Order: sequence, then C-alpha cells, then structure tokens
Amino acid sequence: MNISKMHKENISKINEDSEYSLKDSVELLKSFKNVKFDQSVDLAINLGIDPKHADQLVRGTVSLPHGTGKTVRVLVMSNDDEKNKECLNNGADFAGFREYVEKIEGGWFDFDVMIATPDLMVEIGKLGRFLGPRKLMPNPKSGTVTNDVVKALSEVKAGKVEFRVDKYGIIHVSIGKTSFSSDKLIDNIAVCMNAIMQSRPSSVKGTYLKKVFVSSTMSPSIKIDNNSFIK
Repeated sequence: MNISKMHKENISKINEDSEYSLKDSVELLKSFKNVKFDQSVDLAINLGIDPKHADQLVRGTVSLPHGTGKTVRVLVMSNDDEKNKECLNNGADFAGFREYVEKIEGGWFDFDVMIATPDLMVEIGKLGRFLGPRKLMPNPKSGTVTNDVVKALSEVKAGKVEFRVDKYGIIHVSIGKTSFSSDKLIDNIAVCMNAIMQSRPSSVKGTYLKKVFVSSTMSPSIKIDNNSFIK
C-alpha cells in the first residue's frame, strides 16, 4: 500500500507507545499537515462490554456545545400541516408525510435525520427495510420520535448527535471539524465522553473504558489517555 508523503510526515509526529492527554492529543491533531477540505474530527471509543447482551448496549444522544460543523438535512414526518409549516420556518429541509413515504419507497434518501410524531410510527415502521440499513429510522431513545418536533429539530440543527455501540463494542462519533479551534474540539470531546461514561450499563463488570482514539478524516489516529475521562 502506498502511503503519501503527508501521511508519513503526520505519522512521524506520533509516539505509538504513548497515550496523550486530551489537550495534547488535540494540539497534535491540529499540528498535522492538512488536505484542502475541512475534515471531520472523529472519536473511536472501545468499550469493555459485550454487545451480544441487550443489557450492555450503549446508546444515547449528546448536544455538543459547539456543534459538529456539518450541515444536517432534516426530514420531519408529521400529518399536522401547521407543525410542518412551523418546522420549515425553523430550518427543516423537508416536512410532510404521505409524499415522503412514497419518495422513500422510490429510493429517495436526501436527508441525514428523520424526526417523526409517535402516531405515524406504525406506518414509518413499514419503511424499516429502507431506513434501517442506512441508520435513518427515528427512535424515541435518540429523541427523534416525539410530538414536539420543533424542539427536536432545533436540537439536531444545533449539534445534537447520537452515539451507539457497534457489534465490536466500539462507538464511532464525529465531534467537529479540523477548522475548529483546539478549545472547541476539547469542549466537544469532553462533553461527548462524559455522556458515554454516564451511559455505562449497570451490568458491566470490570473495565468499561478500554481505549479512546481521535483522528480526522485523512489523519492517523492518536490514542488519548483514559485518565482524561475517568474521574
């Protein structure tokens, strides 16, 4: 595999035997040579859980103080014309119901988050084969099934993100952009990690937080010292 000169230079800055404090890891990430686009900054959190057990699944939401830096396209599913109008006036990209069911069945997925009222979930559930694999199905645990669709919309647009452990016991979550200042990235990481630590299942014994890495889209990963998050 060919490794670019920039990537080699960035890797050379990392001591692979070291774990960096949160502040040092972010500053190291910011020191990397960059590509021309504004990369996402992502966390990979390896947890000491067994995802095969339902009582050890870790899932939740967190509102990042500085947002994600991403433009999130939101579809609000409601049968209430007034609610739909209010959502469109408050930043929703799409709002309605029947016409969007038909569009989704036809292969349309030009949105990142769906928010729906509870009364429509029986019908929306029928779209599970389309929405499920794309992780677009609304869920009460993530706050995207609610009668207060306007509030849910404002939270998503302001930087509310969902975290969910995968089958390997790892959470992947975006917490900003490389254009963010170090302080903003540190704030977002700290808030996100606090939410994940608070979500520890009571059934988990032993070590909960195993490893945490931060990286950007095109950068090598930097291992953060767990003590940055364990109080």
